[in-house]
Amino acid sequence: MRRAGTALLATLTAATALGAAPVAHADADVDAQAQAQARAIAPDCTGTAPVVCHADVAPGTYAVIVTLGGDEAGSTSVTAETRRTLLAETATAAGEKVRRTFTVDVRTPEGEPTGPAGSPGLDLYLGGASPKLDSLKVVPAPGTPKIVLVGDSTVCDQPGDPYSGWGQQLPQYLRRGIAVANYADSGEGSQSVLDNPALFPAALERVRHDDLVLIQLAHNDKQTPRDVYRANLTTMIESVRERGGTPVLVTPIVRRWFNSDGTLNNGTALLVNGLGVDLPAEMRSLSAELDVPLIDLTALTKQRVEELGPEASKVLYLYNEKRDNTHTSVRGATEYATLVLGELRAQQLVDDRVLAPGAIAE
Repeated sequence: MRRAGTALLATLTAATALGAAPVAHADADVDAQAQAQARAIAPDCTGTAPVVCHADVAPGTYAVIVTLGGDEAGSTSVTAETRRTLLAETATAAGEKVRRTFTVDVRTPEGEPTGPAGSPGLDLYLGGASPKLDSLKVVPAPGTPKIVLVGDSTVCDQPGDPYSGWGQQLPQYLRRGIAVANYADSGEGSQSVLDNPALFPAALERVRHDDLVLIQLAHNDKQTPRDVYRANLTTMIESVRERGGTPVLVTPIVRRWFNSDGTLNNGTALLVNGLGVDLPAEMRSLSAELDVPLIDLTALTKQRVEELGPEASKVLYLYNEKRDNTHTSVRGATEYATLVLGELRAQQLVDDRVLAPGAIAE
């Protein structure tokens, strides 16, 4: 398989070598970066636990530079917009300062594309056991490379706890220099995302040269014929390539549906639809035929759920709260985000230099 992400790696590597410049596309210039830095915004922040910060900015991509810590010990997490995790809870000792940077995609609607608009601008929430904010600034980052997500409710920015999609947890593992634009939406299948202008068409408009577009659609293709499913995915792949982006097929996360022998070897768990179409198998086949990178998240999540077993695996899903074996908890979504990121890294589709410290365990 060709290394579709080579150009993205080159632009990210070059940008990082220049000193973490947020504008990393080949057509961006140093002057634009300097001008963006000069327009740094100090958000208005209120409260103590959580600390809520708002920047009155237009839709686009923005680098966030935060320094945590203070005279007292603290423990701080950072989320943005609709519950997107930017930084897992991070401890600081008394007198210690920790600086973290990340890039946020600001858009309307701010969460699911068919959901409520949310508040304008950029909202950041500093929570955790004892939030300690020293300083925070927001810098325009036009042209930042993106990971664009097209998917369903297991991927999307879920608006309410305890739900979480894996795309919602992905940003915490990335540094400034690459943004996650999550256009996944609850209840969508391969046909509906094409038909709705707010979904795949809107996501496609955001794609620039060498952006990654991760496509995970299967859970709601319950009655989609094989030829229609393949045609829909092919349309998305070709459309992304026409825009100069890199499509990546992602097979769906498994349903937590055990056999009596403790395995998930059944059609319900492995997303064989009502017409007998093995949807993950079709994605694997199409990946080989069209030379598209593939993340086999079905296989990876199957391995993880079977490893934990029927009881321990409940915490990955919303079984205890909702008797839900399809949608993930924050813990499950977080684990599955690391599986996706691990594959992106293994296939050299993202560079280690844009990974947050400790993003992937060795």
